[in-house]
Order: sequence, then structure tokens, then C-alpha cells
Amino acid sequence: MAIDSILSQIDSEIAKLTQVRSLLARTGKVAAKAIERSTKKSSAKSLVKSPAKVKFRKKRVLSPEARQRISDAQRKRWAAKRG
Repeated sequence: MAIDSILSQIDSEIAKLTQVRSLLARTGKVAAKAIERSTKKSSAKSLVKSPAKVKFRKKRVLSPEARQRISDAQRKRWAAKRG
């Protein structure tokens, strides 16, 4: 009898944990949709506000000299590959 009661308690705990897991999985999907980054076409006002503030990185800008160095290096790699 003791084993049967232990097994029934374990089964009830498994059922509770399964239910909690499914609830948490559903909330995670809703939260992920609320934190999507805005595109150029949509404005920041149209986003759903989430409980925590989300900080976005500023767009990184390269100087003209850096762009030139990168393009020169790429041309050098292409030339080496062509032979």
C-alpha cells in the first residue's frame, strides 16, 4: 500500500508540473512577441509595451577612412584569390 500511495503522489506532482510548464511556455511566447525590434516602417509607438524597458543599440557608423581600408583589404583578398 505504501508504494501505491507514493506512486499516486508522484503522478499528481507530474501532472501539476506539466500544467505549470505549459502555462510558462505560453507566457514566454507572448513576451517574445512583445519585445520585437521595430523596423524602419513601423514606429516605436506601435510596439506593445513590455514590463521591462528594452534598450536598443544605436546603429554603428563607419568613417570614410575605415570604409576605404575595408574595401582595399577586400580587393587585396580578391586579387590574391584570382592569382
